[in-house]
Amino acid sequence: MTGFLPSARLPERKSPALLPVVVTGLALAGLVAAPLAAQPFTYARTAPNDMSQCAPGKGPAVRVVVSGLKSSAGNLFVRAYPANSRDWLESKRYIMRVDVKPQAGSVTVCVPLPATGDFAIAVHHDVNGNRKSDLSDGAGMSNNPGIKKILGLVPRPPSVDKVRFNAGSGVTRMAISMQYM
Repeated sequence: MTGFLPSARLPERKSPALLPVVVTGLALAGLVAAPLAAQPFTYARTAPNDMSQCAPGKGPAVRVVVSGLKSSAGNLFVRAYPANSRDWLESKRYIMRVDVKPQAGSVTVCVPLPATGDFAIAVHHDVNGNRKSDLSDGAGMSNNPGIKKILGLVPRPPSVDKVRFNAGSGVTRMAISMQYM
């Protein structure tokens, strides 16, 4: 008895020159199949608050409910950053910014993302509308970490490890609570 499967003969290997071609092809296929999150991003992009981008079946995107807004004054900036310490909260190193008019209480924002992967969200309520960070402004971040204060005055942002989240191919939902001085 020879076993359960019929015996098969493998073809003779007559061309060893094909091996480097096959290996090179497999290596290139691996590079092409690299995850999008590992590829470089275009920085400082802006998008409108288009909630259709956060509809079922869409993405990658983040649907953010920002709560605890003190007033409807000023501007609200929602920024998505790559989740690394090199880019986190650095000027013009966000990959997407959505600007909306704040509403006292809460507002919902859709942030489209360029790919799946690890990101961090920062929300800035520029209360007086001067496009600068002031002591009257509010802030919030993904995962809602506490914002530490140095000597009780100047807020110290959390590390990117505390605000990192993974966005899949669909719509990631999150709630961010604003914090004010």
